[in-house]
Amino acid sequence: MPRPDTRTAGVRAITSLQNERVKLIRSLEMRKARRETGLFAAEGAAVLVTAREAGWRPRMLAFLAGSAQSGVPRGLVAWGEAAGAECLEVSEAVLGKLAAKDNPQTMLGVFEQRWAPEPQAAAVAPDATWLALEEIRDPGNLGTILRTADAVGAGGVILIGNAVDPYARESVRASMGSIFNVGLVRMSVERFRALAAGWPGDVVGTHLEAAEDFRKASYRAPTLLVMGSEGPGLSPQLAAACSRLVKIPMAGRLDSLNLAVATALVLYEIRRDRLRL
Repeated sequence: MPRPDTRTAGVRAITSLQNERVKLIRSLEMRKARRETGLFAAEGAAVLVTAREAGWRPRMLAFLAGSAQSGVPRGLVAWGEAAGAECLEVSEAVLGKLAAKDNPQTMLGVFEQRWAPEPQAAAVAPDATWLALEEIRDPGNLGTILRTADAVGAGGVILIGNAVDPYARESVRASMGSIFNVGLVRMSVERFRALAAGWPGDVVGTHLEAAEDFRKASYRAPTLLVMGSEGPGLSPQLAAACSRLVKIPMAGRLDSLNLAVATALVLYEIRRDRLRL
């Protein structure tokens, strides 16, 4: 599927579900369409404000007819027009097909995906914390983790191997706009192992068989935190690539936490001296 040229400024009213722009936006629910076009959709005025503040430029904006007469929505339309985006004032029926079924928003934007270059170990900031996720599969978990990485000021998030698409609707929505603030990197297992081998600080992995309490470790910056996938956890390959393994202790009967929760706990511990009130 060729990448569409949507750089036509101005507001256009659309009421037909058969409109080509409507079909394009709807197709972005599918990974194949996102991969072929290099585009993704993000819903909600608050999320779009985050995109604007982060310096992103929309390719398209779609909003409910009559909803952008003033305030934040009007400002977002002006931002879209200034960026050369195609602004689509859509009917309620059309918006119902474009927006999420639960808690639908009245405005959404279409953007070009961004992928950051692989970090170079020798060039990483001395106090940086990077996060690597091995074959994460749940888009909601990934979006929540991106939000946490944004909150703690992580240098970026590396997706290792066959990971879920961070630009899937569920991931973008769970990130609450952090998808626009956090650099995303894709790496193979082999490339990541090479990065870890030359990393100047600690490469920390969480592991059920680790003996070190994550709360008692003294992390050497720059820190690279490696988290395994939901269920299997960290693979033997990547566990071996870590310079230290830590464990989250439990008092109940469970031996593991949800990946997003576990990642948040360790990230906040690693970054504790760099957080501000």
